[in-house]
Amino acid sequence: MPTPPSSPESALHLLVPFAAASDPACQERMTGLALPNLGSLMGLLQASETLAGDDYSFNTPHERALARAIGLEGDDGSLPWAALAHPDIPGPQAWFHLCHFQVGMDQVQLVPADQLDIQPDESAALLQAIEPLCREDGLTLTMDSPGRWHVHGPALAGLRCASLERVAGRSVDGWMATSPTHPEAERWLRRLQNEAQMLFYTHPVNDAREARRSLTINGFWADGTGTLPPGAPHQATPQVVNQLREPALNADWSTWASAWTNLDAGPVAQLLDAARSGHPVTLTLCGERHARTWHGPVAGLSGLWRRLRGPSAIAPILKSL
Repeated sequence: MPTPPSSPESALHLLVPFAAASDPACQERMTGLALPNLGSLMGLLQASETLAGDDYSFNTPHERALARAIGLEGDDGSLPWAALAHPDIPGPQAWFHLCHFQVGMDQVQLVPADQLDIQPDESAALLQAIEPLCREDGLTLTMDSPGRWHVHGPALAGLRCASLERVAGRSVDGWMATSPTHPEAERWLRRLQNEAQMLFYTHPVNDAREARRSLTINGFWADGTGTLPPGAPHQATPQVVNQLREPALNADWSTWASAWTNLDAGPVAQLLDAARSGHPVTLTLCGERHARTWHGPVAGLSGLWRRLRGPSAIAPILKSL
């Protein structure tokens, strides 16, 4: 999930990533999902907008919804999250996420850094190994966290990349960068990724990881690319809840359902209390294809909800995401 900007957080706009998934097992789990506070909240709200997409857009619906909420501009695959985190640095920027590419019989699957237990000294050693290559291309590379590096420089201009959360745990074949108007940027990135793979393969960091039976760090994934538009966004940041993220990325739908129950009893219940008190509230639910937003409270909707829809109406809403 992108790092939200440092603008004030709005407790009255709740944004829920991974509220649903296209996996049939998740769709089945939704049918019996009891979320009474969400049902009551929906009775007070009215749908206002839908960010439509599909399972193969480069940015996830929650990334697009967050960008719209804070006023951040960018095309699919080039929402400049890295530049937003470093507004004092001019020009194109990106994140490089360390990862493990798991090679199978007919696909290459990406294992993200948060499943690799990457230590700061491991990240620093790998960064030192690849930094000269980046410097040759006019790029500046620094560690943002053990699993993520920040990079900036002209070579990134025009690069369009699928976000890490689109590819984590999946085959990367359909998500390789595609920049039809800047093919040189795509070729450069493929070359650097190949060079990183060769460098990391024989690096002592991975010898030590193999010795302790840990997955190796054999590459990186780029995302968050782009240049910050003039006039950085200043809108209040929604309250983004990430409890559903890890179980969704791991396809652990039992834990995902339990996390939804906890969200319903916590942040959703708090938003419901605010709506019942007459405060304007906003709810954004994000699946793998669409993000839908509701505003309220709207007088008269609660009774209509109970009479015409009932509690079971939550499942169709989630499945529509």
